[in-house]
Amino acid sequence: MPAPGDGKWPTHAVPGLTVRRAMEIPALAGARLLGGEQGLDRVVRRANIMEVPDILPWVKPHELLLTTGYPLRNTPQGLTGLVTELDARGLSALGVKLHRYLDALPDEMIEEADRLGLPLLLLPDAVGFDDILNQVLTGVLNRQAAALERSWEVHHALLSVVLEGGGLSELAAKTSAVLGVEVFVTTSDGRVLAEGGNTDDLTAWRRTPSFDSSGRFRTEHEPGGVHEHPDVPGCHAVVSIVAGRVDHGRIVAFARHRLLDDADVHVLERAATVAALAVIKQLAVTAVEGKYRGDFLRDVLAGRAGDRARVVTHCESLGWDVDRPLVVVVAELDADTGPVPATGLQLRPVQERFSVAWHSVLARRDSRAAVVGFTQEVVALVPVPAGQDAEAVVRELVRQVAGDGGGGRRSFSTGISRPVDDPERLPAAYEQARRAVDVGRQMNGPGSLAHFDSLGSFRLLSQIEDREELRGFVRETLHGLAAEDDPEMADLRHTLKVLLDTNLNVAEAARQLHFHYNTLRYRITKLERILGPFTADPDLRLDLALALKVLQMRGLS
Repeated sequence: MPAPGDGKWPTHAVPGLTVRRAMEIPALAGARLLGGEQGLDRVVRRANIMEVPDILPWVKPHELLLTTGYPLRNTPQGLTGLVTELDARGLSALGVKLHRYLDALPDEMIEEADRLGLPLLLLPDAVGFDDILNQVLTGVLNRQAAALERSWEVHHALLSVVLEGGGLSELAAKTSAVLGVEVFVTTSDGRVLAEGGNTDDLTAWRRTPSFDSSGRFRTEHEPGGVHEHPDVPGCHAVVSIVAGRVDHGRIVAFARHRLLDDADVHVLERAATVAALAVIKQLAVTAVEGKYRGDFLRDVLAGRAGDRARVVTHCESLGWDVDRPLVVVVAELDADTGPVPATGLQLRPVQERFSVAWHSVLARRDSRAAVVGFTQEVVALVPVPAGQDAEAVVRELVRQVAGDGGGGRRSFSTGISRPVDDPERLPAAYEQARRAVDVGRQMNGPGSLAHFDSLGSFRLLSQIEDREELRGFVRETLHGLAAEDDPEMADLRHTLKVLLDTNLNVAEAARQLHFHYNTLRYRITKLERILGPFTADPDLRLDLALALKVLQMRGLS
């Protein structure tokens, strides 16, 4: 494959015919720029002649408009407004011949052209409009032909990346080299899969508002095409990666020091086509490898994968290091709570996208960490170096997977096991993580993150399958305080909880509740009339504490 910069690889986009370059063709070689110098890089795609006063409805974007001034010979004062209207319609430049119908252009017209950056050209008297039209259109067609030829060259060059065994990373790097800009390849919800370009610039782009705090590209706010945002430097172009009516992701190019144009978008479209092939290829490989890896990890977590030495050796062959301190993390999608953004395309199955998210996030932290997506959950064996807090490590991973919730991503709940330093203890740790997911969701609802050691008595309460029995225990223990829709009872329940949490330390409870000491003593008397002498009966206090925990659990109604 030719390398960028060796003369065979097209390293720069073929630009359209700009006004600046159009002035170099023979027919316009004698043209003089009267105003609008800032717009010399406007692209010319067609040319037309102004013969009637009501030309505006016929003006098209990127057009070079030629006139002798005949339609406006009697109203030269209207030329300034004409410049404004033509610029609003996307005109590339206005060329005027003088001395036949107009002797001069008003200063106000030239000033308006300068203000708007609309090139205003004084055409040579000796050159006919037909020569200008022919040569301009020839230049446009030559540029388009060159762009098309280059597009096919780029397509074949990029296609060879996949044919020679490369993946998305190599494709992103090649696309970046072709365009001379930074390139990201993401999933449909914006998860970055690969990137190419200068490392410092890639990091800087990730810190712009186009990405959320977890590094996810905000696909829901970035439609296809070229964009410029006031709070994002330069400009960027977005193209969807689609295959078989399935939305596989986005390819995004960021340019800080130049504008991206249609030629750049064409290159990205070629790259997106090749990326779709690479994604489909990777999906096929992942499906086979994933089943093999999943089956083995399932055996490990079930305790039927063999002795310790066999587990460690086989995991090493899969690229996993399990012979170190780990926690087992189980993540489950919560029930669907909202519509997925409509794109007109199908999305890959949500569980598959969820698994990919965990893979990509954990791989950036530790490429030898095991991650497998099962039917209903994702299981990760997360390394926790000495001195680090396991819950803090997992919480950061969860933050990155969840992002800001955009792009159609679903809420999920996560459970963490106790740390283990022996692969033979992984089955017990897996059960701990699964229990933490279930109990955490009952305690805190969707999106919960729970460590097994933080479950306390909830672990026991969650194993009681008879929900009616739990409801009966709450009613019999709390009596009137069990009424969840009564604000006064809810307030008294909170007072009771603080009293129990402070081990009946009235002074400390009053401080936490912001009550006067005597006010709290009155409330204690009222609580004992409803509940019984809990200040003197330790067994009653235990029952009350358990009843409050049951009431705290979700899913009882």
